[in-house]
Amino acid sequence: MEKFGLNELREMFLSFFETKGHLRLPSFSLIPQNDPSLLLINAGMSPMKTWFTGEEEPPCLRVCTCQKCIRTGDIENIGKTARHGTYFEMLGNFSFGDYFKHEAIAWGWEFLTSPDWVGIDPDLLYPSVYLDDDEAFDLWRRIVGVPAERIVRFGEKDNFWSMGDTGPCGPCSEIHLDRGDAFGCGRPECTLGCECDRFLEVWNLVFMQFNRDADGKMTPLPKP
Repeated sequence: MEKFGLNELREMFLSFFETKGHLRLPSFSLIPQNDPSLLLINAGMSPMKTWFTGEEEPPCLRVCTCQKCIRTGDIENIGKTARHGTYFEMLGNFSFGDYFKHEAIAWGWEFLTSPDWVGIDPDLLYPSVYLDDDEAFDLWRRIVGVPAERIVRFGEKDNFWSMGDTGPCGPCSEIHLDRGDAFGCGRPECTLGCECDRFLEVWNLVFMQFNRDADGKMTPLPKP
């Protein structure tokens, strides 16, 4: 696999999704605008909440961004692993009622594996899906061609995405890169979900389907 620099990879991602009809938007401010639930922007979708809920119209039904983010949820791991940081740039492609799981999965796989883009060996990639998301599981098998034994089902902790107690949320499907034994913990049971550095999450496909209120009730989004 060819190595890419940060600036090169960022431009590749945004250019790829422009070829799929997405409007490239600049990063929003790290300071949330009209969102008292957040101190700082912590995800690519955070500035777009009103577009997902239907309160405001997005500038395009398909957008892509490289959003500046700050997170402190894993602050106890800062300095202990090479996988955690407080500030990062989150690459994201978003649809507001235009496309859903089929295209998101197919395009994510294309960008990572196509020799025209990142060119990762498909045999090194392992998807995970939410426990009861049979649709995503079937799409990975039928559309992408990943064998069933290489698709792992995880529960809410790993494969149901939300950023806070309220707001847009939904099941997700992660793509993990097997970096090989040299990065593993050496345990026979080491596999997806292990806390060692062997299986690295490189993409999280979030299927934004619900809006969760303060009572924990989830209602379907008008434009998933």
